[in-house]
Amino acid sequence: MQDSFDITTLIFIGLAVFVIWRLRSVLGQKTGSEQPPFDPMSRRDAPLRPGNAPAEPDHNVVRLPGANGTRPAAEVPSAERWKGIAEPGSPMAQALDGIARAEPNFNPAEFLEGAKSAYEMIVTAFAQGDRKTLKDLLAKEVYEGFERAITERERRGETVETTFVSIDKSEMAGAELQNKTAQIVVRFHSKLITATRDASGSVVDGSPETVADVTDVWTFARALGSRDPNWQLVATEAGQ
Repeated sequence: MQDSFDITTLIFIGLAVFVIWRLRSVLGQKTGSEQPPFDPMSRRDAPLRPGNAPAEPDHNVVRLPGANGTRPAAEVPSAERWKGIAEPGSPMAQALDGIARAEPNFNPAEFLEGAKSAYEMIVTAFAQGDRKTLKDLLAKEVYEGFERAITERERRGETVETTFVSIDKSEMAGAELQNKTAQIVVRFHSKLITATRDASGSVVDGSPETVADVTDVWTFARALGSRDPNWQLVATEAGQ
């Protein structure tokens, strides 16, 4: 019995180490300078949007993906480069062209995959009150905002049950390039089952049986040409 328990424990430890390693390949150690959100499930005001000056760069959130067998954006003919993402000649396409010139290995599909991994992990960790995971994935200021929300939830004796059903769609909703600082807005359409229970176990918010459609808009920024390959999360808000 003791040997069986030890083997099972080692398997779960191995799986946990693998998950954290995969996430750290798309998430870094430090994030942007935005006002941290109180609750990832509620509406947030974004300090940085396309058309505004970018926040001062920090380090991290989504790694700039390399080619990995996919043609870099700079190698794709300009007429086809942003097909299905941005209209040719639009401000968004022009910004993406500038990003591709500065970072030839930039690939929008791989960028979105990294952004999806970041989104799911952060939302899930917040719901579970997983401070250790959040601390590894968020900047100090952002982590403090999440930690305050978790602490207040615990003070009230509440727990959150969340099941991430799916991310139905992730799409680039905007892009801008200013003074070699790029920003990309990503809109996530996901399905969640979430319920908050009080100390007695009664549901006080959400539903443990209802799948809710959730739309969030996150903005990532990066100083192009820098040695740091990471994109930073600089704004979050609930989408329409």
